Amino acid sequence: MRSPATLRLVVHAGKIRCVLPAALAISTLALASAASAHRRLAPSPAQNSTPHLSSDLTGSVPVRPGERIRLSTELGSIVVHTQDADRVDYKVHLETDATQKDAEKLLKSFSISSHETPDGLLLKAESDPHRSSGRLWATLELDIPKNSGLDVSTGGGNIDTSEIDGRVSLTTAGGTITTGNIGGSAHLDTGGGNISAKSVAGDLFATTGGGHITIDTVQGNATLHTSGGHIRVNSIQGVAHLDTGGGNITLEHSGGELSAETGGGEIEVGEAAGLVRARTGGGGIRVVRVIGPTNLETSGGSIYLTQVDSPVKASTTAGGITAWFVSPPKSSGTCDLTSTAGDIVVHMPRNLAVTIDAEVELGNAHRVIVDPAFPLHVSYDDSSNGARTVRAEGSLNGGGPLVRLRTVDGNIRFELSDVSKQLEIYKQQMEQLQQQLQAQLRKAGVWQPVTGAEDGP
Repeated sequence: MRSPATLRLVVHAGKIRCVLPAALAISTLALASAASAHRRLAPSPAQNSTPHLSSDLTGSVPVRPGERIRLSTELGSIVVHTQDADRVDYKVHLETDATQKDAEKLLKSFSISSHETPDGLLLKAESDPHRSSGRLWATLELDIPKNSGLDVSTGGGNIDTSEIDGRVSLTTAGGTITTGNIGGSAHLDTGGGNISAKSVAGDLFATTGGGHITIDTVQGNATLHTSGGHIRVNSIQGVAHLDTGGGNITLEHSGGELSAETGGGEIEVGEAAGLVRARTGGGGIRVVRVIGPTNLETSGGSIYLTQVDSPVKASTTAGGITAWFVSPPKSSGTCDLTSTAGDIVVHMPRNLAVTIDAEVELGNAHRVIVDPAFPLHVSYDDSSNGARTVRAEGSLNGGGPLVRLRTVDGNIRFELSDVSKQLEIYKQQMEQLQQQLQAQLRKAGVWQPVTGAEDGP
């Protein structure tokens, strides 16, 4: 184990000065650093119409196998690559407006320090505000061992990492975050940019002040939050909490409990194996296959369920509800479908054993329509003020779990399910969702091949 040591690199007169404790041999730190001579270049990306000065810093720090690497910088974008070597190589590219006062002093004021800590190596990059002031642009590139853990934070800039085997924490005050495959858990946090990641082998926590979140697969639990963007995920094996202030939520496969909420976007789920709670302030909800208890709520959209074989509670204020039931169901319990101002259409197989309780509140203008295959009793209740309520009741195939249907200003329709048609719709819905997600993952640069839809139950 190396003795605790501190290395400080200071830019001075266009060169890097290495300050080491007297007791530390220079050989313990393989440093190869240099600052380029200041030169006038073409306009920088940040200041297209102004000439600028630049300088580069490079260096190398040895690390132990599997050691955690931490980088903290007050500004700048960060790019992280991996290598098969027990060291951290870095390069810092600095630019500033050549016309501002003390431009060269501003470049010289930027420094990097390296500290050995109990949990790994700490690199800290900062500028000295006492030496000069002005606008400075920085890009930091790291090459780290692939088996390292990584902890990166920047006061403002993008973060882009390749495949990392260990645990990852990436934080920026306002840029985008893009990662490759992560071999452990991950914490991704940005004040306002997009977040994109390939597979995460552990748990994932990702939050952004307003960008989109696009993830391929998460093997553990996932908590994803954005104040206004879309959330798009191929697969989450563990418990999932997805929340956006107004964007859409799309998830192909949920292996555990799922909670999805948006202030006004649409929610689309392919297959959900556990408990599902989904709520939107105004968009539609589509769940291709629900296996566990499900609670869906929207204030202004329609709800579409392709394969229902578990208790479902679904309600909408201004849309319709369409549900395809399968027989036999995987679990028993009450199904409760409610619409204030829309139609409810249920497709049921002939041999489904359930008890039906359906009601249309404004029965003067709306009806309960029953396929002859279902022996339901339809009745009418006329009140003294002329309003009519329509009810349909009955026990199918000896009765069973209760299916309660309620609409105020819409029709209720019972249709005989066509098994082959239902299977075809199931496949179409899954293929459509997969293609949609693949296109979104490709656009975000995190797409990996996904398996095809199953043939259904």
